[in-house]
Amino acid sequence: MTKKNPEITNAKQVEHMTKAGRYHAGVGLYLEISKGGGKSWIFTWKRNGRKRAMGLGSAKTLSLAGARDLAKKKWEIVHGGGDPIDQRNQKKNNAITFSAAASKYHDDKKSGWRSDKYREQWLSQLIAHTRKLHPRMVAEITTEDVVGILRPLWKDKSDLALRIRERVEKVLDWCKVHKYRDGENPAAWRGHLKLLMPALPRKGERVQHMKALPYDEVPAFMEKLRDTDDNLHRARALEFTILTAARSGEVFGAQWAEIDFTKKLWTIAANRMKAKKPHVVPLSDRALTILKDQDAIRSSSFVFPGYRDNRPMSNTQMLAVLQSLKVKATVHGFRSSFRDWAGDLTRFPRDIIEHALAHAVGDATERSYRRGSALMQRTELMNAWAAYCERPPQADNVIPMERITAA
Repeated sequence: MTKKNPEITNAKQVEHMTKAGRYHAGVGLYLEISKGGGKSWIFTWKRNGRKRAMGLGSAKTLSLAGARDLAKKKWEIVHGGGDPIDQRNQKKNNAITFSAAASKYHDDKKSGWRSDKYREQWLSQLIAHTRKLHPRMVAEITTEDVVGILRPLWKDKSDLALRIRERVEKVLDWCKVHKYRDGENPAAWRGHLKLLMPALPRKGERVQHMKALPYDEVPAFMEKLRDTDDNLHRARALEFTILTAARSGEVFGAQWAEIDFTKKLWTIAANRMKAKKPHVVPLSDRALTILKDQDAIRSSSFVFPGYRDNRPMSNTQMLAVLQSLKVKATVHGFRSSFRDWAGDLTRFPRDIIEHALAHAVGDATERSYRRGSALMQRTELMNAWAAYCERPPQADNVIPMERITAA
């Protein structure tokens, strides 16, 4: 009578067993030891009266507890009328990398997003900050993988980290619906990552600071910028952005129909503004000169066209100018330079300065009144800013208050 191999009941046995053979370790689960001493887990079951077996992995990397948990899941498939091997093969056929899945999700969803800029940034930001996930099959992505891409951003770029997490979650949910993966979403927040990641300040308390150039360095920078020979119009777009204290997206999307050369005004429609309110920008003489130069070579409905026909300049081109001039600041940071200059060196009221930045100040009645009455003061403010930007950089940067006092 052949002696039956002992049943495995604890992890110590797995560690110390050396004799070749197959050892029962649970329902359908066996530890198989080869003649060479290698140890692996095998799951067995019957289908239509025939024995079936599949490997679960090496005992070096998969513990007894892990193997039993995996075997339990395989039994659930069997009892549900399925076949674990068939499902495994189907997963292999459906295998897709995270980068491919992100692109497919983006293709499916982008037509429902109104903003061209958002459509572009949604995928570019996700790809830029999930490089470690790109080659991974989505079925293999774990919580540890997701945490690994979030931690470098979590403290200093928390808003960005939260956006990336949300996008990863959406891509992996899409993958589950399309049967590229199953199980819980490793990027889920409630009841999952929220318990693992450090607490963040409340949304209203989180401030994302844009690197700004100190305003006393602006005149020297503007002189370099005016001297920059750029046949791609990037330098002129950046100079115009600084002179108008506008957001880069407002400048990229600027069209000739918005410019009134006679009244020296640039009127931006509500649907292009962050606050969804129309905004009128007084144009200084230098800003008008830039526009007239652009008008002389007009090739598009856009004031600052991009590479493709009738498409605006991309959001990276002005940043490229800053990098070429070795300036450690962002385009958006020049709005802070303007705000600091106006607050420190002028006597214009705070609400006039904030209005120039298209920030909401006061209640609805006050804002309505200001839209009608503040244009003259804002014109003076923007002319003063342009004059400051054109000052010789070697001169004393303190401007006498009476020269730029609000009327």
